[in-house]
Amino acid sequence: MARDRTQGEDYVAPLRRLLVGILIAFLLAIFLLWRIDSPRVERFRAMITDQFVPSFEWVMTPVTGTINLMRDFQSYQRVVEQNKELRRELQQMKAWKEAALQLEQENARLLDLNNVRLDPRLTFVTGVVLADSGSPFRQSVLLNIGARDGIVDGWAAMDGIGLVGRISGVGETTARVILLTDSSSRIPAMIQPSGQTALIVGDNSLAPHVDFLENPDQVRPGDRVVSSGDGGVFPPGLLIGQVASDPNGRLRVRLAADYERLEFLRVLRDHGKEKIEKPGGLIVPEDVVVGPSDG
Repeated sequence: MARDRTQGEDYVAPLRRLLVGILIAFLLAIFLLWRIDSPRVERFRAMITDQFVPSFEWVMTPVTGTINLMRDFQSYQRVVEQNKELRRELQQMKAWKEAALQLEQENARLLDLNNVRLDPRLTFVTGVVLADSGSPFRQSVLLNIGARDGIVDGWAAMDGIGLVGRISGVGETTARVILLTDSSSRIPAMIQPSGQTALIVGDNSLAPHVDFLENPDQVRPGDRVVSSGDGGVFPPGLLIGQVASDPNGRLRVRLAADYERLEFLRVLRDHGKEKIEKPGGLIVPEDVVVGPSDG
């Protein structure tokens, strides 16, 4: 058995060398054939190409498909990159749109402030709302104007539509506004067209109570509520809101100011009427000298 295996190996090695030699000779012949520059050889090469190349189309099909697949993959990568770039641009446009909407709202608020008709004798200072108290028991906001701007305790503050509250606490550069909804707020008011006077009492809700009405039967839901000016708290005629009725039948005020979007407030400079500091000032002016004959 060992002898037969050795004899087989003796035949395989020479046969392998023969086949390799024939292959090298064949490739060399093809190389030389393709290198010869002769019209007759050129016609022979063309004849071989026409005879064998069309039959090898099935061999080129996978190669062509692979190339097309790579091109499609490259196109897909470009589409993905373009999609990412478009998403980034869309996010930027959304941010610009949000900024534009905020500017539009601020512009509308300022226009509302300019459209409010006030007593020509009243001047005002416009401030930006910085923050609110954030407490359910105290309704107030903070403005970026203060003593340096001449702000005084007790002055009225309005938004673009109606009365918001009064100044209660003044710093050098800030001032706090107690809103009409605060439980400590009491505003003398007049209800039109009946002319009934009342007191608008805050209770930490968005609809303060209407109290101390002399004739409640003359008041109807929808009547206009303005400041009366009684007690020198506020100038008269400032719009507060409209009368409304709650489910229990109690009269309230639907405030005209938009408390959910307080961005700018107009603080009215109201120096009030002449103050009487001396008991006799109401009867005899200080510049009048009383003579002996006057007793």
